[in-house]
Amino acid sequence: MQFCAGSAPVASKPLIMDLRCPPGSREQGWYLMLMAPNVKGPEYAWLDPSRLYCHHQALQDCVEDLLQPFQDDVINLVAGIDAMGFILGAAIANTLQKGFVAIRKAGHLCVETFIQPYRDYSTRDKVMEMRTDAIVPGLRVLLVDQWVETGGTMQAAIRLVEQQGGVVAGVAAICIEDSEGGRWVKDHYKWAHCVPPHLMPQFNAHRLDSFQTFCTKQGL
Repeated sequence: MQFCAGSAPVASKPLIMDLRCPPGSREQGWYLMLMAPNVKGPEYAWLDPSRLYCHHQALQDCVEDLLQPFQDDVINLVAGIDAMGFILGAAIANTLQKGFVAIRKAGHLCVETFIQPYRDYSTRDKVMEMRTDAIVPGLRVLLVDQWVETGGTMQAAIRLVEQQGGVVAGVAAICIEDSEGGRWVKDHYKWAHCVPPHLMPQFNAHRLDSFQTFCTKQGL
């Protein structure tokens, strides 16, 4: 499927998205097909969501979709998780006109921090940290990451916020998979992601139909 600005999709051709212009028609989650498949092997994540950030309308629509469930909620602060959650988190904080705090992998902050061990999607044991002066009891925090696969990273971020007396106002990511950890997040917290229900089987299987005709031969 090929998109060109102002035109209808053309079937059976490589997907070449003009990253300078939005397509003529923007259905819910249209920007998900901008994401690139993994071409570097199993030590990397199964896809690269960050390509959609290169498209100004895609990033804007992604942020709007993530905020829609929280439009009537009180949010005092946005927290983004290292590292790609910084991009979406900062964009969301700017849209909400709220502050942003980074939850980082251990060893990068030169101030007093709280720490939390966790196991990420690759099953590696790690530690994350955040500054001690950003959250006070009762502060309502929206947690943002690029992706929730196994849920271990997000659960650790939740613990960091709650151990300081903060309230997790919600969790937002491009996709929260239907893994055990992903379901736990959905069962215990208000959440938002960008994936329409009919596409979830593809995301859970880590294989998108759009990969079949994906083409990266497009200048940014």
